[in-house]
Amino acid sequence: MASGDLPDGLDLTRLTLEPPRDASHGDLASNAAMVLAKPAGLKPRDLAQILADRLSADEDVTGVEIAGPGFINITLKSDIWTNMVKLIIKYGGGFGMVSQSTEQAGEKVNLEYVSANPTGPMHVGHARGAVVGDVLARLLSAAGNDVTKEYYINDAGGQVTVLAKSAILRMREALGEDIGAIPEGLYPGDYLVPVGQKLAKDNPDLLDKPEAEQILVAKQAALPMMMDMIRNDLAALGVEHDVFLSEQSLHDSGAVHEVLELLKNKGLVYEGTLEPPKGGNLPEDWEPSEQTLFRSSQFGDDSDRALMKSDGSWTYFAPDIACHYNKYQRGFSRMIDVWGADHAGYIKRMSSAVTAISDNAAKLEVKVCQMVKLQRDGQPVKMSKRSGEFITLREVVDEVGRDAVRFIMLTRKNDAPLDFDFSLVKQQSRDNPVFYVQYAHARCCSVLRNSLEAGFSSDQVSDLGLGEVDLSLLTHEAETALIKQLASYPRIILAAADALEPHRLAFFCQEVAASFHSIWNLGKDNAELRFILEDKPELSLARLALLRATAIVIANCLELIGVEPQAEMR
Repeated sequence: MASGDLPDGLDLTRLTLEPPRDASHGDLASNAAMVLAKPAGLKPRDLAQILADRLSADEDVTGVEIAGPGFINITLKSDIWTNMVKLIIKYGGGFGMVSQSTEQAGEKVNLEYVSANPTGPMHVGHARGAVVGDVLARLLSAAGNDVTKEYYINDAGGQVTVLAKSAILRMREALGEDIGAIPEGLYPGDYLVPVGQKLAKDNPDLLDKPEAEQILVAKQAALPMMMDMIRNDLAALGVEHDVFLSEQSLHDSGAVHEVLELLKNKGLVYEGTLEPPKGGNLPEDWEPSEQTLFRSSQFGDDSDRALMKSDGSWTYFAPDIACHYNKYQRGFSRMIDVWGADHAGYIKRMSSAVTAISDNAAKLEVKVCQMVKLQRDGQPVKMSKRSGEFITLREVVDEVGRDAVRFIMLTRKNDAPLDFDFSLVKQQSRDNPVFYVQYAHARCCSVLRNSLEAGFSSDQVSDLGLGEVDLSLLTHEAETALIKQLASYPRIILAAADALEPHRLAFFCQEVAASFHSIWNLGKDNAELRFILEDKPELSLARLALLRATAIVIANCLELIGVEPQAEMR
């Protein structure tokens, strides 16, 4: 230890190396000394000194300081950062991405999101879950994971029977009957009119059949049409799934019964009566009688949960377990679900079930999306005529565009409420975040186009040409700060993927755009800071390279969000 050697086998997983909050403290800061001091048998500052001495010997390091209880602040040579501009231009659209063929490749992940009941068009709340799930899938893939995007179709249960009865009412309407106001308890939206028309055309004698047969036929007609509508709504938002798993198929195949037997064999099922939940709000699956219960409290849940009611019918929980067991059987040990805020109370029981059915070999992570409040000039938006109850996802996309919807849905963390103001999203101002970012990309593209009119050749401003310019000329502190920001993009991807926080991409885009716009504004006040200077071609080319790198990073980040970068904005 006297020579400064550290013991083998130290746990390095808690070490961090990231830019300090205060740029005056250097380029990078690490907690290594404080994390490793105890297992290394040293005082933090003593270990920090050992590490600092080693770092100081590195030719790429120009300064090392020990701060506070043992933080290590590191300053790098300036060409480390300027060379990042060349790397960004070299890798282009691949900059920041982790290949699944590398040793750093991640794992096989099942990501379930949206999974709305197939009883009507998707609403704006579904839009948020759809965007969060879809961008999370892109993010995890960019970090090297093998991601399967899944939609669980809740096509069994009471809500589907209500759908069938609503469709039958619309069939009667299609046959000429005056149905009057839609009775309470049925779905009132006009989207069921085509379903009723199809039933009337294909099954004109259906109303003469027993009610049970009417409902079965109506389900068979309505469900495919509802799922086609949902797929079309999602496609308008740029969202596609790899797998659609039907809840009814789990019942039909015996998978629900199979998972019950599995849990029984593990000694995790018993017949008993649950205590009523405290607080007075009783869940739908609670009843004061003997039921078939799962010992979820053994796995961290607040209480045991019902799998089967006293009348022998399944609770919603049983097929949900079968759904996740199906995923596990398909080789997914890591499962991520994106749920609406109204399902937050189910997280513990579902996580418990996944732990139980996999003998702790699989893990369920749940991301909850809070509500979206639609506004116009700060005032609440009224409900939709099409749905009869809410503003549909498609109506929002049709009014403001897919790109705006996707970006705005990530301007808040998923577990925070989000206000979506139609008027603000249409503004061409810095108050509109998607416009602000798109405008930065378009400005970069505009200057690069204008460079040809300024006398530079297409070869000089090509990616190959800009990759060879002298970047040591980029010395202004604003330029250096932007370069460091662009260089952090791969770390942003990995950190956001690790935390399952896709909103970090939108935040990063806005930060890069702000840095770029600030440089642009400096050039307005000081001609020497403009991107193209007729009397300084080499400096101009260096700044054009920085512009190109900025455009690449913004475009890459926007494409992960699912937003098309704009080269021109008028």
